[in-house]
Amino acid sequence: MNLILLFVLASLVSSSLVLGIQAAHSHHSRIFSQITVMGLVYCDTCSNNSFSKHSYFLSGAEVRIDCKLKAETPRTAEQIAFSVNRTTNKNGVYKLEIPSMDGIRCAEDSSMVSFCQASLMGSSSSACNVPGYKSTSGEISIKSRQSNVCIYSLNPLNYRPSTRDDILCGN
Repeated sequence: MNLILLFVLASLVSSSLVLGIQAAHSHHSRIFSQITVMGLVYCDTCSNNSFSKHSYFLSGAEVRIDCKLKAETPRTAEQIAFSVNRTTNKNGVYKLEIPSMDGIRCAEDSSMVSFCQASLMGSSSSACNVPGYKSTSGEISIKSRQSNVCIYSLNPLNYRPSTRDDILCGN
């Protein structure tokens, strides 16, 4: 599971850094941040709360993302709270791009405090629709000060089948 998550993060980071560098060069005098919240949903076929060789990513799963972002700059102190629903893509990934916030330096630890949580809303698969890990707030943060890009990757969520296949998964 960790290798798959790292692959997804690496591809997202590389594309986000390129976009962030382009944005930095096009806006010399203003500060803009690029914030992405993302995560994965998978089917835990063997009901062991981990991604096994029998697990697979769920496309079309509905996820609710709740975030509170608090930013402090020398001129302002702002807090933004929002909730959005997202649907996973063919790779089981949901993603939220938060619009640029003028004056916010998300990559500097002291200037931005955030909290995001994802919750399962519905499975697209009738064969795998019992919630396993249905809510998560644990995250891995990737930040680039040079391009002011922040990626918050939330821990994976999962569904499982209503009955465990002992022949496939073992006892």
